[in-house]
Amino acid sequence: MTKKTLLTGGTVVSMDPAVGDLERGDVLIEDGVIVEVAERIDAQDAESIDEVIDATDRIVMPGFVDNHRHSWQTAFRGVGADWTFPEWALAMHRTVKPHYRPEDVYAGTLLGRLEALHSGVTTMLDWYHVAQTHAHEDAAVAALRDAPGRSILCLGAGWGTADSVDADIRRVRSELPGDGLVTMAFGLRGPDDTGMDTVARELKLAAELGLRTSLHIEAAGTVTDLQEHGLLRDTTTFVHANGISDEELRMLAGAGASLSVSPDVELKMGFGSPVTGRALAAGLRPTLSVDDVPSVGGDLFSTMRTAFAVQRGLDGGLRSRDLLEFATIDAAGSCGLGARTGSITPGKDADIVLLRTDDLTVFPVTDPVGTIVSAGHPGLVATVLVAGQVVKRDGVLVGVDLPALRTRLLASRDRIAAAAGIPLDGTWHPRPEPK
Repeated sequence: MTKKTLLTGGTVVSMDPAVGDLERGDVLIEDGVIVEVAERIDAQDAESIDEVIDATDRIVMPGFVDNHRHSWQTAFRGVGADWTFPEWALAMHRTVKPHYRPEDVYAGTLLGRLEALHSGVTTMLDWYHVAQTHAHEDAAVAALRDAPGRSILCLGAGWGTADSVDADIRRVRSELPGDGLVTMAFGLRGPDDTGMDTVARELKLAAELGLRTSLHIEAAGTVTDLQEHGLLRDTTTFVHANGISDEELRMLAGAGASLSVSPDVELKMGFGSPVTGRALAAGLRPTLSVDDVPSVGGDLFSTMRTAFAVQRGLDGGLRSRDLLEFATIDAAGSCGLGARTGSITPGKDADIVLLRTDDLTVFPVTDPVGTIVSAGHPGLVATVLVAGQVVKRDGVLVGVDLPALRTRLLASRDRIAAAAGIPLDGTWHPRPEPK
């Protein structure tokens, strides 16, 4: 039986040039799919509408897409605010991760995904590199399935290991074979970590299994080496890339690859200036991601604002609409989901958020796009729909027992901290051994 939902009376920011923006518009959804966007949709058959959502005083926009986040670390939110990258790596991967049980992975992943959903992120790629046992992997899958968002488990190897993960990839792929709300990607290790032969083998496996890939890179020369070995793919998203050259950015553009920029983490941890502007100059559309919440906030409003301010400070470039494109339609394309989400377009799934325009922090909203990018925050996210299903209504996640989940996450954090012998009073500052 067809289910129809009508969003009516909102300011529509569609992110689709063919649809445009509507100062006052309606969006009709049938069985989770957008079927019509117009200034007014005739309600003469109103009796056939199952739900009417009043979008007055709301911006109606596509949900955000975060294509790179490590949500297993959610329990340690904020503890790394002052850390450099070597300190974060020592803390997260060599100090606390060995003490993670499957139930800890589940709690962190679920709360992290719900946090993202709460702040309007309807699609999130969860870059998993806990890599301990099958039970840990299964816990991550279960958590993403229990969160009512569109999620991609990007399964990769543990930090600093050259061990094969081929069997794990095949096993989890058998559990996530389709195109439902929870799908899968392959988190690659770079040639500096494992050698070019391993990269080639993993790319071959990804192609065999129909998986897109994601790869963290920093050093100049890596992209050149990959190109010389014929290993650049249009199905790979390269994360960070602060240290690569303009020529290497052009190589990525020529290969049709994607780029994920995490400006808050990159600036705070010492990676260097985000490559946003250089990527655009090279013909490459950057996308945006949070990365990890021990170090930074978990919403894409903050991420857009940082990326915007930094690039404008460097060269005066970018428009606010660029940033919104990076975090919606461009990021959806980087996940292979551009035909399904990222814009309010007839035929796409209804992954939509409604932002309050009557909130005193943004009122009056004269330029909706400029307001979202310059002043938006999670407190504006009133309603969230994923594939047409309302998962947040009137500012509250639907069907989520947050008190129980909070208790569970705190118990997880405290147990891990005790086992690792680390304080939770704000004084923990890991000290890597000098090289």
